Amino acid sequence: MTVDPSLQPARKLTFIHTVALLEPMFAKLAEERLPGWEIASIADESLLARTIENGKVVQETAEALTAHVHAAEDAGSDAIVVTCSTLGDVVDTLSARTATPLYRIDRGMAEKAVLHASSIGILATLPTTLDPTTRLLRQTADRLGRRCKFVAHLCSDAFAHLKSGDTQTHDALIRSDYEVLSESVDLIVLAQASMARALQSVSPPRPYLTSPELGMDYIADLLRLTRVSPD
Repeated sequence: MTVDPSLQPARKLTFIHTVALLEPMFAKLAEERLPGWEIASIADESLLARTIENGKVVQETAEALTAHVHAAEDAGSDAIVVTCSTLGDVVDTLSARTATPLYRIDRGMAEKAVLHASSIGILATLPTTLDPTTRLLRQTADRLGRRCKFVAHLCSDAFAHLKSGDTQTHDALIRSDYEVLSESVDLIVLAQASMARALQSVSPPRPYLTSPELGMDYIADLLRLTRVSPD
């Protein structure tokens, strides 16, 4: 029996953010790629703050993220996206035992990077983001049978300036480290979406990738491919 699509309930995508300011951007990206879907979000900045404070994702943070995922499921979500790359390893673990499709935002970026370059720089302003992003890229290269060289670089002072509101110094530090890293690689991955603004006003010497747009392209394609037809 054919069912009129207009009579079917909207499918629901829920974002879990660790930076509340990202909510509008991701909602817009989702609306563009998944028209007709209901978009919801959960914001908990303590997840990232606690990770930065401890220098790693501790059990309390993993449990809090798990609780948010369960809350999204209970609220009727058909898919869930965690937009914080720092929590990527926890997302991978959770996705293996979550009935609702659960995605990390940076996988699309990782796939494009390893498919388009053999030497890849990874630039981050937080060590808690640099490590999981590097692991994801290595795992992705292995899975796709690509031989890639990775050069990880921490722009260590930039985040403190961003947190204090000094975006000018934050952006200048990223541009400087980007130029240095560009000398030894073909492409650079920006581990945090907030870093891209630093390069928007200049002509970078090497191409760079960020996770929001590529991540949503990747996730939207998966959701369209796995859509279950109505009976």
